Amino acid sequence: MVNLDAADPISADLRDAVGAELAAFLSDRGDALGDLGAETGDLVELARAFTTGGKRLRPAFCCWGYLAATGGTEVPDHVVRAAASLDLLHVSALVHDDVMDGSDTRRGLPSAHVQLAARHAASGRRGDPDAFGRAGAILLGDLLLMWSVELFNSCGAPGDALAAAQPLMSAVRAEVTGGQYLDITAQTRDPMDARRDPASVLAQVRRVVEYKTARYTVVRPLQVGAALGGAGRDLLDGLAGYGSPLGRAFQYRDDVLGVFGDEALTGKPAGDDLREGKLTVLIATTMAKASEEAATRLDSLLGRRLDSRDLAEARSVIVDSGALATTEAEIATAVAEASAALAEAPLTGPARTGLAELALVASQRTA
Repeated sequence: MVNLDAADPISADLRDAVGAELAAFLSDRGDALGDLGAETGDLVELARAFTTGGKRLRPAFCCWGYLAATGGTEVPDHVVRAAASLDLLHVSALVHDDVMDGSDTRRGLPSAHVQLAARHAASGRRGDPDAFGRAGAILLGDLLLMWSVELFNSCGAPGDALAAAQPLMSAVRAEVTGGQYLDITAQTRDPMDARRDPASVLAQVRRVVEYKTARYTVVRPLQVGAALGGAGRDLLDGLAGYGSPLGRAFQYRDDVLGVFGDEALTGKPAGDDLREGKLTVLIATTMAKASEEAATRLDSLLGRRLDSRDLAEARSVIVDSGALATTEAEIATAVAEASAALAEAPLTGPARTGLAELALVASQRTA
């Protein structure tokens, strides 16, 4: 059991409790996987590396969702284990995301596919190291997904509570996968479409945000925790009303950090979203608001490696267009919407304060 603090909603105690559950689970499952052969040790080692640390935001929302339903500040071990399963799901998505985006780093480490490729090359094996790395990372992500299901199913919650939460867990797994497909589809659009038809592009990108981020990061974790605590429909709906705008604010902050973030804090190279050519709300807004010349220049910078001068120029186009200020205003508006929904939600006590603090953590973060 862990005792949460509404003034510090992702406390060290909560992070440590989630980390301990993940470490114990991976130790057990890693031993079982090792029976297949020593080669699988690479997957277990990487699973441990990428589940160590992290913001633990989704487990926090799950635990505070439980407290929203039950009151108090004590979260039982079975809820902590259920919450930890959300981090396994998250790391699964990150590993797959890095393969799809060709990202070289994650959480300050070489990405899983990069590490596996390096091990292949160092061992002098036959075949293309990069192809091996990508294949191995896809399998690692699949394994983490299956383990997340196993950890949730075996969390030890009472049968009726587990049954109530199961459809919500099924929903989040489908939504994040479908949302990822929406994302890769959106990325096939020409960024300059945002000048020709800004409403269509922004609507498409915002739909990605809802399913890939808002529901996956905030809404469903909250509802899973609340269902484990016996929540009724009114509370589940109230948490969705809070979680959806907050999830948007979280993603818009991520978009800003993907261009303007400090590499030492984010664990990703500065301007990584630009290198990946991501069509985010920030970039779509820039394209719509910038001059034709500036938009064309930014378009030429998207999707390629940038030196410091290129990065500075891209940032300047975004700032000068007013898109950064517009995105910051959208973050503030979304947080205000979430706060208003929280005020109307049928919950009392520490959870209301904890969720209000989580709104600030999610929207004002630097990593």
